[in-house]
Amino acid sequence: MSFLQIQQSFIDHIKQPSSSLPEGTDARRMKVYRELFFNNMEGFISSAFPVLKTLYTKDNWLALVQTFFVEHDCETPIFIEIAQEFLVFLQTEYKFNESDPAFMLELAHYEYMELVVAVAKDNPQHKQIDTPIINQALCLSDTAKVLQYLFDVQRISDEYRPESPSDSPQFFCLYRDDEDEVIFLQLTPLSAQLLGFLSQYEAVNFDDLKEWLVSVYSNMDQNVLVQGALQLLEDLATKGVVKDLSLIKHAGI
Repeated sequence: MSFLQIQQSFIDHIKQPSSSLPEGTDARRMKVYRELFFNNMEGFISSAFPVLKTLYTKDNWLALVQTFFVEHDCETPIFIEIAQEFLVFLQTEYKFNESDPAFMLELAHYEYMELVVAVAKDNPQHKQIDTPIINQALCLSDTAKVLQYLFDVQRISDEYRPESPSDSPQFFCLYRDDEDEVIFLQLTPLSAQLLGFLSQYEAVNFDDLKEWLVSVYSNMDQNVLVQGALQLLEDLATKGVVKDLSLIKHAGI
């Protein structure tokens, strides 16, 4: 057998013990290998999705991870990438059963995004805003994400398990503060749209942002709209969600 064939026989048996033992091994040793691989995988996934795990019995959780372990072709040993592959598995490959909550996919996505924000690198070109907003090249921090869900995922726990989605979408921002803590912020539809607009560009000046707002919310009083946006941006700037990227040419509308 070639090395690749031997390697594949190890993978096949570790994933599925009913397959043939790799040549030159015995069942006892392969059982040890399999338990090491599975326990590491289960530990990674449990760390990335702690709330989701609490919603399952021990046996059902292990069965879910086992299904991922056997059926998904995981190609990375990196913690955050394993979490991403588990989310993709749930979204595209997994067949749901009665033990799975209706909000499973949204909660899993939310927990994964918490992890993404926690490990995101600070952009050295993003500067804290300490002068008037109207003079800045505004951008969304690389350590902030704007999210939309139908379930109030931030409240889900073993004690709170909503059975149906909200009547309207809910908007959130996850960001990492100066203490490296991941913070949850609930947004209004308007503030979510504003941050979503910023996220499309490397930098946007306030005049461009104002022009866009007035065109989208043409039925609102322009002065009220602009002052509200200015106040929102100033608040988000103090939190580090909105920053200045003065080295980048402003985006036009």
